[in-house]
Amino acid sequence: MKREVIKDWMTYDPIVIRPSTTLPEAHRLMKEYSIRRLPVVENDKLVGMVTLGDVRGAEPSGATALSIWEINYLISKLRVEEIMTPDPVVVSEEAMVGEAAHLMLKYKISGLPVVDAEGILVGIITESDIFRMVVHDWLKEAEPS
Repeated sequence: MKREVIKDWMTYDPIVIRPSTTLPEAHRLMKEYSIRRLPVVENDKLVGMVTLGDVRGAEPSGATALSIWEINYLISKLRVEEIMTPDPVVVSEEAMVGEAAHLMLKYKISGLPVVDAEGILVGIITESDIFRMVVHDWLKEAEPS
């Protein structure tokens, strides 16, 4: 397998949200686009990351004494900035895919925001992107000569 560059496998122009986005809106976007993470951007700069696990973790347990209306009201007031991971681990689009994979394993995360030299979000690379690259290379190697 040759040395692969992140920019060749990442997803460009990912769906993003602002810190002031409500949790229900973040959850709706994740469901609508079948994604598990959203970069949080303010003034074109990456300021955080929110995952489906973060959103679900902010919901109260079923053992609460609150009514469904109270729960929905409270959740509707929560903002992404209250639950996001600030200053997430990032990677450059010029870095090798192996570096992204190493960072994902090291920090036990399934995706990384990809930023340019100014810290502007340009994409995202996920475990699925890396797996797609591996499968592509395997299939290429398996082709008859």
